[in-house]
Amino acid sequence: MLTLWGNIESGNVYKVRLLWSWLGLAHRRIDVDQTRDEPATAAFRAVNPIGKVPAVRLEDGRVLGESGAILQFFANGTRFWPDDAWGQAEVLRWMFFEQYSHEPALAVNRYIRRFMAGRDAFDEERLRRNHLRGERALQVMEDRLAMADWLVGDGPTIADLALYPYTDLAEEGGFPLAPYPGIRRWLARMAEQPGHFPMRQETAVEVLGFTA
Repeated sequence: MLTLWGNIESGNVYKVRLLWSWLGLAHRRIDVDQTRDEPATAAFRAVNPIGKVPAVRLEDGRVLGESGAILQFFANGTRFWPDDAWGQAEVLRWMFFEQYSHEPALAVNRYIRRFMAGRDAFDEERLRRNHLRGERALQVMEDRLAMADWLVGDGPTIADLALYPYTDLAEEGGFPLAPYPGIRRWLARMAEQPGHFPMRQETAVEVLGFTA
């Protein structure tokens, strides 16, 4: 059975869990929590030297990290990864956009607001700078989704999966979605896909605690 390291509050972990649900793949989950600095421990780095969740152990024992790489690996040969080189490049373009322009603003502001409130590390200036970046990223998505149902092609791909979690959670990071009707329609379409479930719903057949 597949093994997934990561916690249920992570949007990057959710991407993998959601794809597996769409594909009907069962997994067990080892709960590794960023708020407890568990990804930085030697025990976790022995699993994934990068020190980030998610990480996945395949049934043959190989371990793969980085959510985008995991999505591509499991989507390959399915309808969620295009057959043609141009379609694949378009999917990757949106996935790189998510990692460099979208997640560093929306996900980071969500983390600061949700998990750092009341701590000395709470950073108002970083929130402000990220807010401007996040609004620009959301407008890029809106411009596309105002005229198309999906980011690439005629159906959902891992480009949509990559951008879905932290867009769906945008308001937790202080980004109201009322100004983005195209995005809101897209979120509704994503939620209608067979196998969809909300992020905080457990989908693993077994959940194990992490031992540092």
